[in-house]
Amino acid sequence: MKTRFRIETTSMSLHIMAMLFMLCDHLWGTNIFSNDWLTCIGRIAYPIFAFMIVEGYFHTRSVKKYALRLLIFAVLSEIPFNLMIGSRIFYPLHQNVLWTFLISLGLIHLNETAKAKNKPWVQICTGFISVLAAYVLGILTLVDFYHAGILTVLVFYFFRQRKWWSYIGQVLCLWYINTEMLGGLVYDIQLSGCTFSFHRQAFALLALIPIWLYHGKQGHKNKALQYVYYLFYPLHLLILGIVKML
Repeated sequence: MKTRFRIETTSMSLHIMAMLFMLCDHLWGTNIFSNDWLTCIGRIAYPIFAFMIVEGYFHTRSVKKYALRLLIFAVLSEIPFNLMIGSRIFYPLHQNVLWTFLISLGLIHLNETAKAKNKPWVQICTGFISVLAAYVLGILTLVDFYHAGILTVLVFYFFRQRKWWSYIGQVLCLWYINTEMLGGLVYDIQLSGCTFSFHRQAFALLALIPIWLYHGKQGHKNKALQYVYYLFYPLHLLILGIVKML
């Protein structure tokens, strides 16, 4: 009998990949500016984190405790984030990404509450309102990735089903968010005498490969590992912020 070989990712492997990619991007942004490849692969981190926020919502035993953890670590991460971004303790012009996720979690919960009413028109209206709220809140609160960051989480929420149309929706929405909303540096590539333009931010779509290989498995899991995921963010920001100021 042949054994069926299947490549797949787990929640643990996705978290580790996202943390490593994020570290590469932050290293480029603070201390290793000349290595552009670091930020290219760093683009992959955010969509994975955004996807895991949606998965976390549906797998947590308590949404309130999940939101509280995000809130606590968002507060703990603020000074390290300020040190890395603005080289100062107080930097009100940009907020860390955990605030982005906290707002996103609230909008997911809003939609799930509307879904529980079992009225299609309520669900549709709530969906439109949440997209509008993502735009407004993302810009007004100055959270990391602004409205584009919140919308990325909502993309994985609205297109969560493992259907062909969900995969197409994810690709199209992430392409628009990353190339049109976020934009950024564009590379000109010469190929067979023709010049093609490629957005650096478009590397974010490579995150869909490990995301699509995920089938709901947790991998190794314990309470200590869960807090490692949370602590990694403020600790690496603090270290990079201190090194940047030296």
